[in-house]
Amino acid sequence: MNKIKDFLLELLFPCFCLGCQKEGTYLCQDCKATLNISELNYPINNSKNLSGLCFALPYKENILTKKLIHQFKYPPYTKGLAKTLALLLAEHLFLSGNNKEEIWQNSVLVPIPLDKNKLKNRGYNQSKELAKELSKIIKVPMVSDVLIKIKSTKPQIKLSKSERETNLQNAFSIKNCRTSGVLQFVGKKVFLIDDVYTTGSTMNECAKVLKQAGAKQVWGIAIAREQ
Repeated sequence: MNKIKDFLLELLFPCFCLGCQKEGTYLCQDCKATLNISELNYPINNSKNLSGLCFALPYKENILTKKLIHQFKYPPYTKGLAKTLALLLAEHLFLSGNNKEEIWQNSVLVPIPLDKNKLKNRGYNQSKELAKELSKIIKVPMVSDVLIKIKSTKPQIKLSKSERETNLQNAFSIKNCRTSGVLQFVGKKVFLIDDVYTTGSTMNECAKVLKQAGAKQVWGIAIAREQ
């Protein structure tokens, strides 16, 4: 049924490459070749909660990177981009040597949660959709709706680094923290999934909550890094 549904959607609403408008895909191979997929991992030296960061693309280097992420997060809200972007992440993990089985043992993927108002407006959490597709590719389970956002915050893009940190304080929590919620993370290596890593304030605050819930290590995975 899912294959029939996908076929009908493609027939009625064909997708086009965001780079060259070629029909049939959101990112054709020719345009993909213009993206500089990172082969490196980055330690996070200024965070006691986040061990490091994996990201596929530099955010400001290529206008196509911005276009892919913007259309995934903002109108017209192209939810179908999740698979395309997850494949870019998977390629980065391969190129950086993070495709080894031992790296992913006893690990879970956790999407950065979205507050209720943004979720209602967009209709989906882009980080959750990205984590869902990446989970299928690398065969690591996703744990969603356990790390939750409990406080509405101002848009991070308009704030300074210090304001971002204050803005996010106590914004996240573990659902059912005294029961099954904590058990999801005890002794696990957690990989936080988000679209763009800027100052790291959001991931760091989430990592702090996950560490308090018993996570052994917390790493970040993002499509792109802005700084």
